[in-house]
Amino acid sequence: MDGLTRRWRPTFTLDVAAVLGPLRRGAADPAYQVGPDGALWLTANTTTGPATLRLSRDDEVLATAWGEGADELLAGVPELLGAGDDDSGFESHHELIAQTRRRMPGLRLGATGRVWDVLLPAILEQKVTGHEARRSWRDLCRGYGLPAPGPAPAGMRVPPTPRALLAITDWQWHRAGVDGARRRTLLNAAASAHALTSTARLRLIPGIGVWTAAEVAQRAWGDPDAVSVGDFHIPSVVGWALLGRPLDDEGMLEVLAPYAPQRQRAVRYIEASGFRRPRFAPRYSARDYRAM
Repeated sequence: MDGLTRRWRPTFTLDVAAVLGPLRRGAADPAYQVGPDGALWLTANTTTGPATLRLSRDDEVLATAWGEGADELLAGVPELLGAGDDDSGFESHHELIAQTRRRMPGLRLGATGRVWDVLLPAILEQKVTGHEARRSWRDLCRGYGLPAPGPAPAGMRVPPTPRALLAITDWQWHRAGVDGARRRTLLNAAASAHALTSTARLRLIPGIGVWTAAEVAQRAWGDPDAVSVGDFHIPSVVGWALLGRPLDDEGMLEVLAPYAPQRQRAVRYIEASGFRRPRFAPRYSARDYRAM
Protein backbone atom coordinates (compact mmCIF):
# COMPACT_ATOMS: atom_id res chain seq x y z
CA MET A 1 0.00 0.00 0.00
CA ASP A 2 1.42 3.37 -1.00
CA GLY A 3 1.52 6.05 1.65
CA LEU A 4 1.82 9.82 1.55
CA THR A 5 5.39 11.09 1.62
CA ARG A 6 7.23 14.21 2.62
CA ARG A 7 10.91 15.15 2.39
CA TRP A 8 12.21 17.60 4.94
CA ARG A 9 15.71 19.03 5.25
CA PRO A 10 16.46 20.26 8.78
CA THR A 11 18.52 23.42 9.15
CA PHE A 12 20.22 22.05 12.27
CA THR A 13 22.16 18.96 13.29
CA LEU A 14 19.63 16.22 13.95
CA ASP A 15 19.84 12.80 15.59
CA VAL A 16 16.40 11.34 14.84
CA ALA A 17 16.70 8.35 17.17
CA ALA A 18 17.90 10.48 20.09
CA VAL A 19 15.08 12.98 19.67
CA LEU A 20 12.39 10.31 19.50
CA GLY A 21 13.86 8.07 22.20
CA PRO A 22 11.60 9.36 25.02
CA LEU A 23 8.54 8.18 23.06
CA ARG A 24 9.58 4.53 23.15
CA ARG A 25 8.16 2.38 25.97
CA GLY A 26 10.50 -0.58 25.92
CA ALA A 27 11.93 -2.70 23.11
CA ALA A 28 8.58 -4.40 22.44
CA ASP A 29 6.52 -1.20 22.29
CA PRO A 30 3.62 -1.88 19.87
CA ALA A 31 3.48 1.83 18.98
CA TYR A 32 7.20 2.38 18.29
CA GLN A 33 9.50 0.04 16.41
CA VAL A 34 12.81 0.10 14.56
CA GLY A 35 12.73 -1.66 11.20
CA PRO A 36 15.47 -3.99 9.88
CA ASP A 37 16.73 -1.13 7.71
CA GLY A 38 16.96 1.25 10.67
CA ALA A 39 13.82 3.21 9.82
CA LEU A 40 11.73 4.34 12.79
CA TRP A 41 8.03 3.47 12.85
CA LEU A 42 5.46 5.19 15.08
CA THR A 43 1.70 4.95 15.36
CA ALA A 44 -0.60 7.72 16.55
CA ASN A 45 -4.14 8.88 17.13
CA THR A 46 -4.70 12.16 15.30
CA THR A 47 -7.69 14.47 15.12
CA THR A 48 -8.68 12.79 11.86
CA GLY A 49 -8.04 9.18 12.82
CA PRO A 50 -5.33 6.55 13.34
CA ALA A 51 -2.08 6.71 11.40
CA THR A 52 1.38 5.20 11.03
CA LEU A 53 4.57 7.17 10.39
CA ARG A 54 7.86 5.85 9.00
CA LEU A 55 10.99 8.00 9.26
CA SER A 56 14.32 7.42 7.55
CA ARG A 57 17.31 9.69 7.05
CA ASP A 58 19.97 10.45 4.49
CA ASP A 59 20.67 14.06 3.52
CA GLU A 60 16.99 14.69 4.23
CA VAL A 61 14.35 13.17 6.44
CA LEU A 62 12.00 10.99 4.40
CA ALA A 63 8.63 10.66 6.11
CA THR A 64 5.93 8.30 4.88
CA ALA A 65 2.52 8.02 6.51
CA TRP A 66 -0.54 5.81 6.18
CA GLY A 67 -4.05 5.99 7.57
CA GLU A 68 -6.73 8.60 8.08
CA GLY A 69 -4.33 10.87 9.97
CA ALA A 70 -1.46 10.63 7.47
CA ASP A 71 -1.62 14.29 6.41
CA GLU A 72 -1.61 15.45 10.01
CA LEU A 73 1.38 13.31 10.93
CA LEU A 74 3.39 14.53 7.94
CA ALA A 75 2.59 18.14 8.73
CA GLY A 76 3.91 17.64 12.26
CA VAL A 77 7.24 16.02 11.32
CA PRO A 78 9.41 19.15 11.82
CA GLU A 79 8.00 19.81 15.31
CA LEU A 80 8.23 16.11 16.16
CA LEU A 81 11.95 16.23 15.35
CA GLY A 82 12.69 19.42 17.26
CA ALA A 83 12.28 22.21 14.71
CA GLY A 84 10.46 24.28 17.32
CA ASP A 85 13.10 23.71 19.98
CA ASP A 86 15.20 26.72 20.99
CA ASP A 87 18.29 25.97 23.04
CA SER A 88 20.05 29.25 22.31
CA GLY A 89 20.06 30.36 25.95
CA PHE A 90 21.27 27.07 27.37
CA GLU A 91 24.57 27.10 29.28
CA SER A 92 26.25 24.00 30.71
CA HIS A 93 27.18 24.35 34.40
CA HIS A 94 28.52 20.81 34.83
CA GLU A 95 31.20 19.01 32.83
CA LEU A 96 29.08 15.89 32.18
CA ILE A 97 26.37 18.00 30.58
CA ALA A 98 28.92 20.03 28.61
CA GLN A 99 30.56 16.85 27.30
CA THR A 100 27.24 15.29 26.30
CA ARG A 101 26.17 18.48 24.55
CA ARG A 102 29.37 18.50 22.52
CA ARG A 103 29.16 14.78 21.76
CA MET A 104 25.46 14.82 20.81
CA PRO A 105 24.77 18.08 18.93
CA GLY A 106 21.73 16.46 17.28
CA LEU A 107 19.87 15.90 20.55
CA ARG A 108 16.85 18.19 20.58
CA LEU A 109 13.48 18.24 22.33
CA GLY A 110 10.70 17.12 20.01
CA ALA A 111 6.98 17.72 20.36
CA THR A 112 4.31 15.29 19.18
CA GLY A 113 1.45 17.74 19.65
CA ARG A 114 -0.72 14.79 20.76
CA VAL A 115 -1.50 14.69 24.47
CA TRP A 116 -3.51 11.48 24.74
CA ASP A 117 -0.93 9.15 23.20
CA VAL A 118 1.72 10.21 25.75
CA LEU A 119 -0.66 10.67 28.69
CA LEU A 120 -1.88 7.06 28.60
CA PRO A 121 1.56 5.46 29.13
CA ALA A 122 2.54 8.16 31.64
CA ILE A 123 -0.43 7.27 33.84
CA LEU A 124 0.43 3.58 33.54
CA GLU A 125 3.90 4.42 34.90
CA GLN A 126 2.56 5.99 38.10
CA LYS A 127 4.01 4.33 41.22
CA VAL A 128 4.91 1.02 39.57
CA THR A 129 8.08 -0.42 38.08
CA GLY A 130 8.93 0.19 34.45
CA HIS A 131 8.47 -3.51 33.79
CA GLU A 132 4.89 -3.42 35.09
CA ALA A 133 4.03 -0.26 33.17
CA ARG A 134 5.44 -1.51 29.87
CA ARG A 135 3.60 -4.81 30.22
CA SER A 136 0.27 -3.03 30.76
CA TRP A 137 1.01 -0.67 27.86
CA ARG A 138 1.62 -3.62 25.55
CA ASP A 139 -1.52 -5.43 26.74
CA LEU A 140 -3.74 -2.38 26.28
CA CYS A 141 -2.34 -1.53 22.84
CA ARG A 142 -2.63 -5.10 21.60
CA GLY A 143 -6.04 -5.71 23.10
CA TYR A 144 -7.81 -2.40 22.47
CA GLY A 145 -5.78 -0.44 19.91
CA LEU A 146 -6.34 -0.67 16.17
CA PRO A 147 -3.83 -2.43 13.89
CA ALA A 148 -1.26 0.01 12.52
CA PRO A 149 -2.30 1.31 9.07
CA GLY A 150 0.02 0.54 6.17
CA PRO A 151 2.93 -1.91 5.93
CA ALA A 152 4.13 -1.42 9.50
CA PRO A 153 6.28 -4.07 11.24
CA ALA A 154 4.28 -7.06 12.44
CA GLY A 155 2.38 -6.53 15.65
CA MET A 156 2.33 -2.75 15.64
CA ARG A 157 -0.84 -1.17 17.03
CA VAL A 158 -2.23 2.32 17.45
CA PRO A 159 -2.63 3.28 21.14
CA PRO A 160 -6.20 2.79 22.38
CA THR A 161 -8.41 5.83 21.96
CA PRO A 162 -10.21 7.43 24.94
CA ARG A 163 -13.45 5.85 23.71
CA ALA A 164 -11.83 2.40 23.59
CA LEU A 165 -10.53 2.78 27.15
CA LEU A 166 -13.93 3.86 28.47
CA ALA A 167 -15.38 0.60 27.14
CA ILE A 168 -12.89 -1.67 28.95
CA THR A 169 -14.51 -3.77 31.67
CA ASP A 170 -13.19 -4.32 35.20
CA TRP A 171 -11.94 -7.83 34.51
CA GLN A 172 -10.17 -6.64 31.35
CA TRP A 173 -8.37 -3.94 33.34
CA HIS A 174 -7.40 -6.58 35.87
CA ARG A 175 -6.08 -8.87 33.15
CA ALA A 176 -3.94 -5.97 31.84
CA GLY A 177 -2.44 -5.55 35.32
CA VAL A 178 -3.85 -2.05 35.94
CA ASP A 179 -4.80 -1.39 39.57
CA GLY A 180 -7.80 0.63 40.69
CA ALA A 181 -6.01 3.94 41.26
CA ARG A 182 -4.42 4.11 37.80
CA ARG A 183 -7.64 2.79 36.24
CA ARG A 184 -9.66 5.63 37.76
CA THR A 185 -7.11 8.19 36.57
CA LEU A 186 -7.18 6.78 33.06
CA LEU A 187 -10.97 6.84 32.95
CA ASN A 188 -11.04 10.42 34.27
CA ALA A 189 -8.52 11.44 31.62
CA ALA A 190 -10.36 9.60 28.84
CA ALA A 191 -13.61 11.34 29.73
CA SER A 192 -11.91 14.76 29.39
CA ALA A 193 -9.37 13.96 26.67
CA HIS A 194 -10.71 16.64 24.31
CA ALA A 195 -9.91 19.39 26.84
CA LEU A 196 -6.36 18.39 27.82
CA THR A 197 -4.61 21.26 26.07
CA SER A 198 -2.26 22.58 28.78
CA THR A 199 -0.44 21.57 31.94
CA ALA A 200 -2.98 23.49 34.00
CA ARG A 201 -5.85 21.53 32.46
CA LEU A 202 -4.03 18.26 32.97
CA ARG A 203 -3.65 19.01 36.67
CA LEU A 204 -7.42 19.39 37.00
CA ILE A 205 -7.86 15.67 36.33
CA PRO A 206 -8.02 13.66 39.59
CA GLY A 207 -4.96 11.45 39.78
CA ILE A 208 -2.73 13.61 37.56
CA GLY A 209 -0.04 15.38 39.56
CA VAL A 210 3.10 17.30 38.80
CA TRP A 211 5.06 14.20 37.70
CA THR A 212 2.52 13.00 35.13
CA ALA A 213 1.93 16.52 33.83
CA ALA A 214 5.68 16.99 33.34
CA GLU A 215 6.04 13.68 31.52
CA VAL A 216 3.34 14.79 29.09
CA ALA A 217 4.68 18.34 28.69
CA GLN A 218 8.12 16.99 27.79
CA ARG A 219 6.81 14.79 24.98
CA ALA A 220 3.66 16.49 23.69
CA TRP A 221 4.90 20.08 23.85
CA GLY A 222 8.68 19.76 24.03
CA ASP A 223 8.75 21.78 27.27
CA PRO A 224 12.45 22.36 28.09
CA ASP A 225 11.78 23.15 31.77
CA ALA A 226 9.28 20.43 32.75
CA VAL A 227 11.20 18.38 35.33
CA SER A 228 9.64 15.09 36.49
CA VAL A 229 9.44 15.92 40.18
CA GLY A 230 8.38 12.87 42.17
CA ASP A 231 10.20 10.37 39.95
CA PHE A 232 11.58 7.28 41.70
CA HIS A 233 14.92 7.41 39.87
CA ILE A 234 15.65 10.83 38.36
CA PRO A 235 16.68 12.81 41.50
CA SER A 236 19.20 10.13 42.43
CA VAL A 237 20.56 9.91 38.88
CA VAL A 238 20.93 13.71 38.70
CA GLY A 239 22.63 13.75 42.09
CA TRP A 240 25.13 11.00 41.34
CA ALA A 241 25.85 12.36 37.85
CA LEU A 242 26.45 15.96 38.89
CA LEU A 243 27.52 15.77 42.54
CA GLY A 244 28.55 12.18 43.17
CA ARG A 245 25.83 11.57 45.75
CA PRO A 246 22.08 10.89 45.81
CA LEU A 247 19.52 13.68 45.99
CA ASP A 248 15.83 14.01 46.79
CA ASP A 249 13.44 16.20 44.78
CA GLU A 250 14.35 19.34 46.70
CA GLY A 251 18.05 18.75 46.21
CA MET A 252 17.55 17.98 42.52
CA LEU A 253 15.67 21.22 41.94
CA GLU A 254 18.39 23.13 43.77
CA VAL A 255 21.20 21.72 41.63
CA LEU A 256 19.15 22.24 38.44
CA ALA A 257 18.16 25.81 39.34
CA PRO A 258 20.95 27.44 37.26
CA TYR A 259 19.51 25.74 34.17
CA ALA A 260 16.08 27.36 34.42
CA PRO A 261 14.11 27.80 32.18
CA GLN A 262 15.69 24.74 30.52
CA ARG A 263 16.05 22.34 33.45
CA GLN A 264 14.53 19.39 31.59
CA ARG A 265 17.07 19.85 28.82
CA ALA A 266 19.81 19.40 31.41
CA VAL A 267 18.14 16.20 32.65
CA ARG A 268 17.85 14.94 29.09
CA TYR A 269 21.58 15.42 28.55
CA ILE A 270 22.28 13.44 31.73
CA GLU A 271 19.99 10.64 30.57
CA ALA A 272 21.60 10.60 27.12
CA SER A 273 25.14 10.63 28.52
CA GLY A 274 25.03 6.94 29.38
CA PHE A 275 25.74 7.65 33.05
CA ARG A 276 24.53 4.99 35.47
CA ARG A 277 24.25 5.58 39.18
CA PRO A 278 25.79 3.08 41.62
CA ARG A 279 23.52 0.31 42.89
CA PHE A 280 23.56 -0.49 46.60
CA ALA A 281 20.35 -2.49 47.03
CA PRO A 282 18.11 -4.93 45.15
CA ARG A 283 15.80 -3.42 42.58
CA TYR A 284 12.22 -2.66 43.50
CA SER A 285 10.19 -5.82 43.06
CA ALA A 286 7.51 -5.79 40.40
CA ARG A 287 3.96 -6.58 41.43
CA ASP A 288 1.57 -8.50 39.26
CA TYR A 289 -1.91 -7.09 39.85
CA ARG A 290 -3.35 -9.81 37.67
CA ALA A 291 -2.59 -12.32 40.43
CA MET A 292 -4.39 -10.30 43.13
